[in-house]
Amino acid sequence: MPNLDENTLRIVRRNILLGMWAAEKLGLVGESADAYSTDLGMRAFDYCDVASKIREDFNAAGVVESDEEIRRIMNESWLQASSGKRTGDARDGAMVQIVRNLVLK
Repeated sequence: MPNLDENTLRIVRRNILLGMWAAEKLGLVGESADAYSTDLGMRAFDYCDVASKIREDFNAAGVVESDEEIRRIMNESWLQASSGKRTGDARDGAMVQIVRNLVLK
């Protein structure tokens, strides 16, 4: 069974990947998209909080997307995060820092 750090890293990675998808739907690019996905990464332990945040942001921006689609992308992001594939950019370092902060709390 994976240890807390591995599970936490997967959850953070899933949320960041999901955040990148949501940021694109919201029309965010560059630093704004990175900040949005990092913010979702910090909501690591609450599945409902992440989905609710995206739903709220989509509603505010007029983005039409079903809750089912959000959950589907969330599940796909979990599978991708579980595969251990890295993004290959600064988000990898952000993920590690978020996990360190969460584990040290």
